[in-house]
Amino acid sequence: MLLITGAAGFIGSAFTWALNERGRNDLVLSDLFGAGEKWKNLLGCRFNRFVNRNRLFEELASEPWAKSIEAVVHMGARTDTTETDTDFLFRINTEYTARLCRWALDGGIRFIYASSAAVYGDGSLGFSDDDTLTPRLRPLNPYGFSKWLFDMRVLDGGLVDRVTGLRFFNVFGPNEYHKGTMASVIHRAFPLARREGKVRLFESHRADYGHGEQRRDFVYVKDVLNVVLFLLDHPEVNGIFNLGSGRAHTFNDLARALLKTLQKEERIEYFPMPDSVRSHYQYFTEADISRLRKAGYAGTFTPFEEAVEDYVRNYLVPGKYLPQ
Repeated sequence: MLLITGAAGFIGSAFTWALNERGRNDLVLSDLFGAGEKWKNLLGCRFNRFVNRNRLFEELASEPWAKSIEAVVHMGARTDTTETDTDFLFRINTEYTARLCRWALDGGIRFIYASSAAVYGDGSLGFSDDDTLTPRLRPLNPYGFSKWLFDMRVLDGGLVDRVTGLRFFNVFGPNEYHKGTMASVIHRAFPLARREGKVRLFESHRADYGHGEQRRDFVYVKDVLNVVLFLLDHPEVNGIFNLGSGRAHTFNDLARALLKTLQKEERIEYFPMPDSVRSHYQYFTEADISRLRKAGYAGTFTPFEEAVEDYVRNYLVPGKYLPQ
């Protein structure tokens, strides 16, 4: 039996679908639904039970099913990069993760958790997941700090050979509908692109980058799922790994791919980046995935334009979720 946290969220629900596709229904899902529409991410998914996040540790300590857990895939977190309550992020992203990790390790249970490329800050030190670099990283916001803190606990606690962390880069794809301003740029740009045939992007406020030429490592969620499944299948592979495509694309590339899929002419407008974002904006990210390759992952990553086309044509246009 597997425990998936953040299971009603973007990657957690997509991973539930991927396991169902493999014929695995022996799943315990944990999350908070809230007042939004996250619940729709689980329509069509098959699982044994759902546990409210706030009751998870109580049930892990008392319910018979907890003794059957063989692996924990911890995708639960507060992922809002604009969140300013550092105490809240520390409690949810660092302390909660540490507690769940301790529970898993005490029981000899596989533990895979979500970290973030936000730990790399402005990227001035590069994007290598070599453990010797991690103590020198300087995240730009409290969210990245909360993720970095747990990565450091893994390193300082000597747990790199016992747990697996995944530093997600810019993941996009179906089941992110509920994320609002934290959804991918593709998702947020889609309504205007479909309605008016244009995409609006941030201006650049650095002389070395043209407008829309900021570059990110966009990685399709289906490729992310393949990596997580690989790690689940190979419990001997542990450590902290980057999870991106390994290749950066510009936001202009993104806009062109979106408009091309919608059969629209190229029309891109730029507007000033808000002051609240400008101070901690990443102009470039690109995952170094050599460590993941050395660990044995040989899977390919969907070419960027193909990934955008699949997402737009098969999910955004019809408004479908992964299980549907």
